[in-house]
Amino acid sequence: MSSAIAAVRLNNAGGSKAMPVIGFGTASFPWGDRPDVTRSAILHAIELGYRHFDTASLYLSEEPLGEAIADALRSGLIGSRDDLFVTSKLWCTDTSSPDLVLPALRKSLQKLQLDYLDLYLIHWPIAMNPTKDYSDQPKWELFPIDLVSVWKAMEECHALGLTKSIGVSNFTCKKLEALLDFAKIPPAINQVEVNPVWQQKKLREFCVAKGIQICAYSPLGASGSYWGSNWVMECDVLLEIAKNKGKTIAQICLRWLLEQGDCMVVKSFNEKRMKENLDIFDWELTEEEKQKISQIPQRKGHPALEFVSEDGPYKTVQELWDGEI
Repeated sequence: MSSAIAAVRLNNAGGSKAMPVIGFGTASFPWGDRPDVTRSAILHAIELGYRHFDTASLYLSEEPLGEAIADALRSGLIGSRDDLFVTSKLWCTDTSSPDLVLPALRKSLQKLQLDYLDLYLIHWPIAMNPTKDYSDQPKWELFPIDLVSVWKAMEECHALGLTKSIGVSNFTCKKLEALLDFAKIPPAINQVEVNPVWQQKKLREFCVAKGIQICAYSPLGASGSYWGSNWVMECDVLLEIAKNKGKTIAQICLRWLLEQGDCMVVKSFNEKRMKENLDIFDWELTEEEKQKISQIPQRKGHPALEFVSEDGPYKTVQELWDGEI
């Protein structure tokens, strides 16, 4: 593992390796677009020192990631698979029944050409009809997730050694509290949208108190994705701080996350930005700069309207996010 990248120990990883705080995102839009470009970018990321790679069955990037890892092993770019930390996620069609969880993980492992994951996450706290082809569906067929049985299936995946840690994504304080009430193995990670324009202070305080690591997605606002915006990258406060420090806005955002104790998944296939996004470890933000960031007006970039439906478990955005928006 690159010595330049700090790492954190997860609460349910046992004796497994720590998770590098910077993860390399592999999602591209449309999903699975140009897998050859994704594979090439991942190989270059390994060359630059990235060791944590984030994928999901939804992203259709598991296969190019697996191919890139195989290439890196063959070429000697990494000594063994254990040099990398790989995260994938259980999609909503496979949360509709606990019997689908283990097969979904095995399918992901097959695509990745791996024997185990380092981290497996429930992607969203909702279920979808697994018999539907959603590519042509204007509205998804949504159901409540049976979190007790699905989490038990996740714990079984952990017990089998097919994933070293388990966690969740897009869970609110209320949903985490419900999960912690019955979980034998607590979630190691809650991967959620966090950036200076959506700071998630209440959720972070809750997760810190419960020993759950926050991992930020969309740390730069996800411009270019279907939900993304330029709110972060065009923020005057961040622009001023970046200019005064001789850093990029992206570096200011990532350093801010690091100083709060968050992990992050950052996605860029641009070589220059890939390098810049790693250059956040040998400098600090001042207290004045952090104070200015704390006062940035807040607005959520990804309300996930696709999961809101009169026919589903969440009738409004407020219901989906339990009023934490």
